[in-house]
Formats: sequence, structure tokens, C-alpha cells
Amino acid sequence: MLRIANALHACLLAELRRLVLWLPVGMALGSAGYFALPYEPDFIGGALLPLLLSLCAAGAAWRWWGYVWGRISGGGLCAVAAGFALAWCATHRQPAMPELPRRTTDITGVVQAVVATSTNRGNGQAVTTLVLAQARFETPLDSGMLPLQRTLRLKLPTAQQAEPLAPGIGVWVQALLMPPPFPAYPGGRDLQRDAWFAGTASYGRALAPIEVLSAATTPHLTPAGWLEGVRERLATRITTALPDTNGAIAATILVGQAGRVPQTVRQEFAAAGLAHLLAVAGLHLGLVMGAFMALTRFGLAGWEWAALRWPCKTVAACAALIGGVGYALLTGLHLPVVRSLVMASIVVLGLATGRRPFSLRGLALAAMLLLGLHPEYVLSIAFQMSFVAVMALAAGYEVLGPRLAAFRAQAGGYPLVRVWRWSMGHILALGLTSLLAGLATLPLVMAHFGEVQPFFIIANLVAVPLMALWIMPWGLCALALMPVHLESVALHPMAWGIKLVVVLAHSVAHWPAARLLVPYMPVWGLVCVLLGVCWLCLWRQPWRVAGMLPLALGVATPFVTPVPHIVVSADGGLVGIVQGSSLFIGGRSRDGAWAQNAWQQAYALRTARALPQNGETPDGQIMCGEDGEPGLCFAHINGKAILLRLHDTSDGMAPLPETTCAGIDMLISTAPLRQSCPNVPIRLDRFTAWRNGAEAVFVGRRGIRVVTGRERQGARPWVLKPGGHGMPNLPLAQAE
Repeated sequence: MLRIANALHACLLAELRRLVLWLPVGMALGSAGYFALPYEPDFIGGALLPLLLSLCAAGAAWRWWGYVWGRISGGGLCAVAAGFALAWCATHRQPAMPELPRRTTDITGVVQAVVATSTNRGNGQAVTTLVLAQARFETPLDSGMLPLQRTLRLKLPTAQQAEPLAPGIGVWVQALLMPPPFPAYPGGRDLQRDAWFAGTASYGRALAPIEVLSAATTPHLTPAGWLEGVRERLATRITTALPDTNGAIAATILVGQAGRVPQTVRQEFAAAGLAHLLAVAGLHLGLVMGAFMALTRFGLAGWEWAALRWPCKTVAACAALIGGVGYALLTGLHLPVVRSLVMASIVVLGLATGRRPFSLRGLALAAMLLLGLHPEYVLSIAFQMSFVAVMALAAGYEVLGPRLAAFRAQAGGYPLVRVWRWSMGHILALGLTSLLAGLATLPLVMAHFGEVQPFFIIANLVAVPLMALWIMPWGLCALALMPVHLESVALHPMAWGIKLVVVLAHSVAHWPAARLLVPYMPVWGLVCVLLGVCWLCLWRQPWRVAGMLPLALGVATPFVTPVPHIVVSADGGLVGIVQGSSLFIGGRSRDGAWAQNAWQQAYALRTARALPQNGETPDGQIMCGEDGEPGLCFAHINGKAILLRLHDTSDGMAPLPETTCAGIDMLISTAPLRQSCPNVPIRLDRFTAWRNGAEAVFVGRRGIRVVTGRERQGARPWVLKPGGHGMPNLPLAQAE
């Protein structure tokens, strides 16, 4: 044991300069631990004690700084406690979710953004999403109350809107509001938590054309609103010059208006592993900043006086940073762009101070800054994929970069041989980049999207160089020509390159096995994946390969996690029965299409079909319409008899016959059961779904187990009350 301890101590001493890289990992673990709690801690347990603990741990690390174990224990505990406290503070900075009117309501407010989307999945019409701030409900209960501190997102068909809308104007709208939905299945994506931190109160739809208020009541336009207006005007000019899919993709790349891209094109890009091209991130920002830096560097090199007196490299880096900031603002400051911009700022600072600019320390500093300001980002798909990809690239090039550079720099041989070696070196670098980023994010794609794209490397080898050498340069030229209204000169060549990428995505997406479905990955499996990737990338010693164990365990969890046999939607109106790779659907729900898609993705179900009104399923386990009662189905799963009441026009007032209930182990109804079958051991109906959210039923030989969505969500500030009720927008008593 002493020999093992000494060897471990020696390894840690060799990794002493890498220990700082684990600080953001500790902060992320602390924030994730806070969000995983089933209850909300008070001020003492959520903020005061963790802050005191972090201060004590930091003091202990300072006191025993000369001992490696003192640094590890003190620094690690400090980071975890700080992450926990910051997450608690970020949660309680947000205003409460308001109680929304349950009927059609007249609303006045200020337009914050107008987002155009390509089509509505329901009817295929073009749709505009209106983000409304400072909303007031024109109801007797809300009359005279302060405006909402959260925004409303309203959908309205473009064909119904007569007056033009722009950020900063006051409007009146008649709308039907809906609170953020509960998870589609227990453990699914929590849209209520996303809306809590996004500042959103409602998703709804406008029922009449929006009226613009008079100029006298138009609120002052904020800088964010002005910038949003600029983005929308630029997107309109791009799509006017290119009124097709190419224009929608160009608007996505140049101004971040991703909603215009058709859903079918999005799916083909995702199946080909090219979805990152439609999400403005580090690739796009790096290309923009590289173009700015190259132009500035060549310009200064051609000016003899500046080349001899100025630090041209530093000036070019600062110019690139200014261009990157402008591009990030123009594309909406999304999370991947913000991460890339923070890292770019660190690179510029390193160049200005003579330090090594490209390192994992810059990535760690960027992660700490983002997690300190927004601890909820630890749950974000964009945050996880962005940092994991960059971390894998940095760690991979630490090991393989010198060998690749040596291969390209080899001298000797004929000129054609040298050109071939140089070209092959760049092709290998491009392939290595795609391989490292793709393999590192592959488990995250499995966890969040339920699929694997086996041909992502092939598609990226063609699409990424095309984006870097043709599409983005012409796009920057188009932005530069917009002040003189000559953007069409550059947009049409840009569209040629986009068309090639679209054709490539379409071709690869239709290859056999281009999109493999993967079941739902539990949270602890995702944690194993992330910790395994961090262990592989952040260490240098041979023991880094031990990270393959948690990584392999996390990747295997979707295939060993049991899949429920029956799923009930959060409103209790939709019931799904899983049989093999098929999903049988019964009942009706307002969010039925969304819930069905979520179930298919979570449980890797290829087909979905409606339960037969009369007859049985192909395997004979489900029979419907046998007892003459409409909407009744009997399911036999693992020796258990389950009765489904999928249609009930009496709203539960007409009880089921006792003969029908005899011998039933479980009863599920899309309407209230009331007095029906009181002797059945397990009864699920609309009332239980109203209290518990979505329900998953696991039927085993020894019994039936029901898991509810509210169990997984816990009692947290962002979880709405049963029925989706929030806090009334009224002055509260002191006790409240």
C-alpha cells in the first residue's frame, strides 16, 4: 500500500501544473449537484454554508500549498462548494413564474424580438414567433398590476399579420397562453427549468392580427432591441436576394437567424453529422477572426513604417478580436459563440503579454467565467458539446500535433513530393480535427439526441473546407457590401457553396445506417461520460487511459437501462405502449405530437401507430373493443392484465362494469376514473397525471412499478404547481 501511495504521489507531482484545469470541473460538479437535489435548500444550506465551506477550503489549500494533497482537497472542495452556491444564487435571482390567464386574453407589451421560422409542423404554414416583454394582461384581476418581469413567446401565422413588427414598439395582441410544459416522460428534458433561466413565462399563439400602438406610447428602444432590429433587417435582405433554402442557411451563418431553415434540411444535416454548421459556434467565429487577422497582418506588412515600428502580430490579433465581437453580436451572442469569444479574448491577451495563447488553461478560464456568471449552463447541451469538443482538440493536438508538424516540415525530395507531403499534412490535420471533435461529442449526441451518425467524418472532410475556403469568405464580403446595396454580388457565389453542402448532407443522410437510434441515457451515465472525457483529456500521465472505464460505462448505460412498457403524457390524455421497436398510441392530447416524438427519441422506437379501435396488435398482447365498450383495450404484459380506457365521453361519470374490472392488475384512463373499478390495485387517470406529471409504468413478473415526472423534477422553484399554475401577479401579504 505504501508503494502504491508513493507512486500515486509521484504521478500527482508530475501533473502539478495540470491540477488547475480541474477547477471548472469541480464548479460544474457543484452546480450539477445543486440541480440534482429533489428539494430546494434554504439560504443557509444553499448559499451561506457552501460559501463558508469554500472560504475554509481555500484557506486550507493556501495553508498547505506545499503539499499536493492539500492543494487537491482544498482546491477541489472550494470549487465544488462555490459551484453549488453560485447555482443557488442564480436560481433565486430569477423572478417567479407568473400565473397565466386560462382563457383568451388581451395583452399589451413591447416587442423584444421577431423570429421568422420556415414552417409549422402542424399545417405547413410559415410562422413568426413574437417575443413580448413588459406584458400586461387586460383582465379585471390583473388590472393596474405591474408588467410581467418575464417574456411571452407568441406564434402567429405570417399571413394574418398586416402591420410590420419591429423590436421596441408597443403592441396589442389577443392571445391564448400556455405555461411551459412538464417533461414528456420522467427524467426527460425539463422545459420549465429552461424557461426559468431564459426569463420566459409562456408559450402561446396569437388569435388575431397584432395592432401597433401609437407612437406616443411606443417605449424607448433598448440597445438589445436595436441590435435585434438590425439582425432582422439584414436577414430580410439576405433572404430577399436568395429566396430559397440557400438564403435561409446564409441568414443562419451570417446573422444567426436559424429559424428560417426548413425542418427537413435540419434533419438531413443532423443525420450527416453537419448540424454544427447550422449552429454559429467556434468554427464560424474562428473563420471570421482568422480573416480579420490575416487582412490586418498583410495590410500592416505592406506598410513599411508600421511594419518597422508597431507590434503587427498583436495589432492584428486585436483587430481579429474586434471583428469577432462584432460577429458575435450580429449572430445573437449564443452560448457557443460566447464561449469562443471568451477563449479568443484569452488568446489576444496571451499574444499581447508574450504568453502561450493556445492551451487548455485558456479553456479552463473560459469555463470558470461562464459557470461563474451562469451556473445553469452546466445543463446546457451547447455548453457540454462545445467545451468537450474544444477540450478533445486541445488534448489531442498536444499529443499528435508535434508529429503532424514534423511530417509537414520534412525536407528533401522532389518538389512534387514536398507539395504532396504538405497537402497530405493538411488533409490529415483536417481529418484529425473532425475525428477528435466527433468522437468526443458522440456520447453527448447519444445522450441528448438519441442517435449516432457513423459517417460524420466523411461529410465533414468535404463540408468544413468548403465552409472555410468558400462560403464564409463570400459571406463576409456580402456583409461588407451591404452598406452600398451590392450584397447580391457576393451572396450568389456563397449560395453555390451552400448548395454543394446541402446536396452532400442530403446524400449522406440517405445512405444505409446513416442514423442509428440509441435509447435514453440516464443522468448518471451522462456524468460518467463527461468525467471520463475530462480524465482522458486533462491528464498527461499514462494513467489518463483509466478514463476509458467511466466513458465506456456511460456509453453502455442506454443499452442496459430498462425501457418502460407504458408511458402516460403529462396531461394524462395520451397513452403509449412500447412493444419492441414500435410505439402504439391511444387517446388525445394537446401536446400529443411533441410527446410522441419525445417518446420515440427517448426509447429508440422506429415506428409509431395508433391502437386499433377493434382488433388486436400483431403480437396479440393488446386487444381493443372486445367487451363492447368503446375505447377499451386489454393489454397482457409479463403475466399482468392491464385495462386501458382511452375514450370516455362521460368524463368518468359512467362507471365501468364490475365484470370488466375483474382480474385487472392495473387500470389507466385518459379521463377521471372517479368510482370506476375501486378494487383495482393501481389506477392512473387524468387526476393522477395532474398531480404527478408524466408517468412511466414498468411491468415485471413480480409487480408493477410507476415512476412519475414530479418525482424526478422534485420540489424546485421552476417546477409549476399541478395544472401548470404559477405565482399570481398580485401584491403579496408579508407572510407570503
